Amino acid sequence: MNILNVVQHTSADYLGLMEDHLEGRRIRFRYFRPFTEQGSVPQAGDVCDGLFLLGGGPWGSAGGRDVPTLDQEVRLARNMLDQGKPVVGIGLGAQILALAAGGRSEPSGLVFETGYARRTVPDALEGFLPERFPHVVYMRDRPVLPVAANVLAEDEAGRVAVFQVGENALGFIGHPGFKTAMAEDLIMEFEESPEHPAPRLQRMQMMMRQIEDALVPIMTGVIKVTGLMRSSRRIPLELKG
Repeated sequence: MNILNVVQHTSADYLGLMEDHLEGRRIRFRYFRPFTEQGSVPQAGDVCDGLFLLGGGPWGSAGGRDVPTLDQEVRLARNMLDQGKPVVGIGLGAQILALAAGGRSEPSGLVFETGYARRTVPDALEGFLPERFPHVVYMRDRPVLPVAANVLAEDEAGRVAVFQVGENALGFIGHPGFKTAMAEDLIMEFEESPEHPAPRLQRMQMMMRQIEDALVPIMTGVIKVTGLMRSSRRIPLELKG
């Protein structure tokens, strides 16, 4: 049975609907909450078969309001890539993955967006990424991808929505398993929140069935790309540039 280390940056943002898909495949996961008094970032030597880095609400990575553990998490993700272990970054986690792989991040205000993304590569996620799927983003700042990354999907504005680094590392700008309650909790948890969130909360509520349906093939593709149903593989990432 494979084990994931999952780093949270806020109590409201967790795996969400993805939990059931992992549990259904007998993939265990353990949360690390470095924002709590006794919490910490996983150590590079911790036993695990993969790393998930979650969103951060109003926390970012481009210098305006960086998550306090940014440097530690970039080093951790870089170490995982060097070991060839899978890394999946969501929102802020996708920014951390880009930084670890040799990219950077750029400043952008806190946004809550509810829309759709479109696949740009026919065989993305080994062919399981839907051609069009819900794309819900609650995030500050945006990743600038390294040369080694491949764009798998774009949002309605033509920006990166999903990317892959090497053979088994994935970045999702939007949370594919986001729940309406998670957005509501993020808005309540922090003093800073996106302007006029009510219409987007309503739209997201109407999109929930589509989010659930799209997550089925997306998670199948994520599991295949990361190899989490197979015995642990070691595929060191060779970065360019």
